[in-house]
Amino acid sequence: MFTRALRTIAALVLAAALHAPTARAAGDVVKLGVINDQSGLAADTSGAGSVEATRMAVEDFGGKVLGKPIEVLSADHQNRTDIAMPIIGRWLDQEGVDALVDVSFTGISLATQEMIRTKKRIALFNGTISSDLTNKACSPYGIHWTVDSYAITHGLGDALSKPAGATWFFITQDSLFGAQLQQETARVIEANGGKVIGTVKTPLGETDFAQYLLQAQASGANVIALATAGTELINELKQASEFHMNAGKQRIAPISLQEPDVHSIGLPIIQGAYLVLAFNWNQNDETRAFSKRFWARVGHPPTQIQAGNYGAVMHYLKAVQAAGTLDADAVAAKMKAMPINDFMTKDGHIRADGRVERELYLFQAKSPAESQGPWDELRQIAVIPREKTVRPAAESECPLMRPR
Repeated sequence: MFTRALRTIAALVLAAALHAPTARAAGDVVKLGVINDQSGLAADTSGAGSVEATRMAVEDFGGKVLGKPIEVLSADHQNRTDIAMPIIGRWLDQEGVDALVDVSFTGISLATQEMIRTKKRIALFNGTISSDLTNKACSPYGIHWTVDSYAITHGLGDALSKPAGATWFFITQDSLFGAQLQQETARVIEANGGKVIGTVKTPLGETDFAQYLLQAQASGANVIALATAGTELINELKQASEFHMNAGKQRIAPISLQEPDVHSIGLPIIQGAYLVLAFNWNQNDETRAFSKRFWARVGHPPTQIQAGNYGAVMHYLKAVQAAGTLDADAVAAKMKAMPINDFMTKDGHIRADGRVERELYLFQAKSPAESQGPWDELRQIAVIPREKTVRPAAESECPLMRPR
């Protein structure tokens, strides 16, 4: 499946590249294109909220850069590469989009990474967790802002190693995302003395997980790992609760849990679960101040992805202003040279492979009794040092990380 999907991605990218110029045509407007899932699995974690966060960044920057007004375009790719890539191709070739924002879903982000390598435009990835973006699929123009699968699994290392010598069973979404999340999690499990004894794949868009949960339960594994996300993960956890699986000897481990998932599932079911995040709205005075503004516009606090899109766009616009040009090579170099300091990132920087290096945070879902009100659902229990949040340079397959 993985190889077949990559061949499909390559064909789509090649078809687009054959008709497209590689240089940006100068225009009177600077354009940002936000493309993500606005109606499906990841609509709550990214979606329209990421579009609004991008608009907030543009407004806060002043609405102009290099004397030109900034325009924000948006599109719902419906988690389909065949829908996303023609939109992105049109934006870059015909509509003069200067930078892509969010670009969720693993297959779409990998295809986009290949396209921008040829077309020389910036992509600010937030809504995908594929660590391949800054590893074997790295590009000089792709910036991966929030968390990736490497950061999540290594940030959860201590939690994944308990109990010592545990056996694991994976329920994995049948997608590039699911395959990579299982692969990276399994490496951490086995490095800590655990063992994966079984796995089952679920179709993308599945809603009934009973047969998969029962298969995992019957395996006798100590831990059942869920390598899914969004509404699928929410449905899995709710159905596992109906089978009383979270009250028995087996432990449920939702690897890619996000803030809206906790809210949707409810603390009575999800209390005690771990999350690795770059941001939580209630972390400190700075995060609360930004979140109050976002909340007033959208009706809920921002997720790490939505907040990350604000930070990435602001950093991009600062780099354009400092570089004095929209040329992608110059802007990418300036983005990597400038430190990142905002309400969610302190003294961060962008590596040669495009990965943002920063501290991350380990959170745990509160019990219902601990919650002080709506959306007060997480407590921070640890700071994950930046050296644990990125793949070591010596292990990187990205040619940009090799000494010249």
